Amino acid sequence: MNGLEQQSWNVALLQMDIAVGEPDANFAKLQRMLEEAMEHKERPDVILLPEMWNTGYALERIHELADEEGRRTEAFLGEFSRRRGVNLIAGSIAEKRADGVYNTILAFDREGRKTADYSKIHLFRLMDEEKFLKSGERAGTLSVDGTDAAMMICYDIRFPELARKLALGGAKVLFVPAEWPHPRLHHWRTLLTARAIENQMYVVACNRVGTSGSTDFFGHSMVIDPWGEVLAEGGESEQIVRARIELPLVSEVRGKIPVFEDRRPALY
Repeated sequence: MNGLEQQSWNVALLQMDIAVGEPDANFAKLQRMLEEAMEHKERPDVILLPEMWNTGYALERIHELADEEGRRTEAFLGEFSRRRGVNLIAGSIAEKRADGVYNTILAFDREGRKTADYSKIHLFRLMDEEKFLKSGERAGTLSVDGTDAAMMICYDIRFPELARKLALGGAKVLFVPAEWPHPRLHHWRTLLTARAIENQMYVVACNRVGTSGSTDFFGHSMVIDPWGEVLAEGGESEQIVRARIELPLVSEVRGKIPVFEDRRPALY
């Protein structure tokens, strides 16, 4: 990989509608959207998917629908990332393990290798996650083409201490798959922007669209730079949201406003 590729990424966010309780339909749709993403003139270096894209919030049936140890997802997306030479932050899936079902991100490099995973730490009571899912027990970190990055899922962005921990650990880009619903669009935009500004890093967040039961999801997938400037934002329909991020900007912003060096954690 040459220096230019390491300095910047084209990112693509697959803002998809999710067929609740229909993994086969969702895998088929994802296949089409992935191929479409790779055919664009600005070929993506990194693709991000939304939260729980394999099943949606079919929580009453989640034990029968969840991907056993993530095997189907890993086989499918590992092959795609290898064949197409692209990094995949595979949103999150319902992943069944021996002790229960987790809301888990899987990440793959350009060679199709699974490089990281992260299970959602903060379960969202308003959607009964805690009744059906197990919570993760560690923060989500990964390396993408040699750059330190991090992962959070949806409700996690309401916990600034987690984002700060990840930033202090060296993350320059935070990936956030989500199923964030109406009427909290203002919260979505504000929290994502705050996480970018306060931690001086890129935030790349992919939200679903469509309806699940009585809940409407608004999309507005976003890419925000370390100054808090919105580089790209989706609408409320299914689409691929694209942006180019310049990784040296993170160090530039952190040098100009030395927030990390000026912290006084002993006082708080």
